Amino acid sequence: MNYRIIIKVIGYILIIESLLLIPSFLIELYTKAGNALAFGITIILKLSIGFLLSRIRKGKSNISVREGLTIVSMTWISISLFGAIPLYLTRTTPTFVDAFFEMVSCFTATGATIIVDVENLSYGILFWRSFTQWIGGMGILLFTLAILPALGIGGFQLYKYESPGPISSKIVPRLKDTAKILYTIYIALTIIEIVLLKIGGMSFFDSVVYSFGTVGTGGYATKNNSVAYYDSTYIHMVIAIFMTLSAINFTNYYSLLKGKVKDFFRDEEMRLYLGIQTLAVIFIALNLYATTYDNLALAFRDSYFQSSSIMTTSGYFTVNYNLWTPFNKVILLALMLVGGSAGSTAGGIKVIRILVLFKIIKREVKKIFHPRAVLPVKINGKVISNETISSIHSFTAIYMIILVISVIIISLEGIDLWSSASSVIAMLSNIGVGFGDVGPSGAYTGFSQFSIFYFTILMLLGRLEFFTIFALIVPKKWSNE
Repeated sequence: MNYRIIIKVIGYILIIESLLLIPSFLIELYTKAGNALAFGITIILKLSIGFLLSRIRKGKSNISVREGLTIVSMTWISISLFGAIPLYLTRTTPTFVDAFFEMVSCFTATGATIIVDVENLSYGILFWRSFTQWIGGMGILLFTLAILPALGIGGFQLYKYESPGPISSKIVPRLKDTAKILYTIYIALTIIEIVLLKIGGMSFFDSVVYSFGTVGTGGYATKNNSVAYYDSTYIHMVIAIFMTLSAINFTNYYSLLKGKVKDFFRDEEMRLYLGIQTLAVIFIALNLYATTYDNLALAFRDSYFQSSSIMTTSGYFTVNYNLWTPFNKVILLALMLVGGSAGSTAGGIKVIRILVLFKIIKREVKKIFHPRAVLPVKINGKVISNETISSIHSFTAIYMIILVISVIIISLEGIDLWSSASSVIAMLSNIGVGFGDVGPSGAYTGFSQFSIFYFTILMLLGRLEFFTIFALIVPKKWSNE
């Protein structure tokens, strides 16, 4: 393995991360909250280490599969470890394990937190938590890949291993241009939401933070009551709509910009995604109106916001859905598992996998009556390879196995089944909030340090979708067979 190229890339990424800390440092200086020194020390430390690592000669330019997997995994671990330093130095978290958990939650856009009172945090800390969610939502390596070709390093393997979903492809021939196009769309959505939230009466700072959390589907807020703090249907709907938009495959927006409107609306994954969300909104709203609400419009508003928040794995809330009926909570739990679209900032199993599994079931039923028929699985008219189908089967199986094992492990904390099961799903699907003790009004403060560290691993596994990290721990002789 070419360790030099791995170290060199991580060095450049640490330099970039140190630069990303500068806005938080400047905010701390401006507000005089007393945390500027912690950010300054971290910036100097990252720059120094990053510069030294980046000076190493890379050797060969081509990246092997194992090297690509190592770069992706070590990048996410490194940026989280170094990103946690300001949180620990400022005593935002009591232990470094908690700080590491918080930063992995940020970069993976999970939104889980061990901080009970976020309103006591300084503006610099609040901005750093939300800004890292926004960067991590699209992918820290995608953010970096724009410069990798200039370094003579092939980046498509890194893009493929980091991108969520079973299928990764460049929307234009050059990866550098693909990264620019995706980030242009990403930034445009963010700016539009910031403007709309500011028009709705939010402060500029809150508009930025909530837009980062919405478009990055991370869900960190500046208020303890999340979006519920704002008693405004306008604000609720703006955030809900942008959560829905952010969980659509970003390559679809490029098709729309190219004038391919029919292709945009014919995309099977997007149609299933919107269909599932629509049915969930209707069922929950009608149940709320029948059991709790006396206003149907209000029931639909809250139903849409929470369905959008949970399915897109954002984790914002406007109501305490812990108080909803078991019927509604089961629907939300199902949305947690499904998640958003591949190629978006959302987590979960991904709608594309659910779609392929449905088509496989349909094919197997047809084969009962036509056993010799050749029935390929197609998405948007294109045949899905057997390799992709196999990977989807493997991913689903691994997800369920890890889910069951993890629920058993977390149940040792002595919490109820709803809390233990939903907390594990919240980590694996990168949602952050669950039910019971980890519901909208709860946090992960009550868990042991072992469970906090275990949750951290689950978040990384969920964001990198298992195989990237698993491949590193597989014995070399297995990978050669």
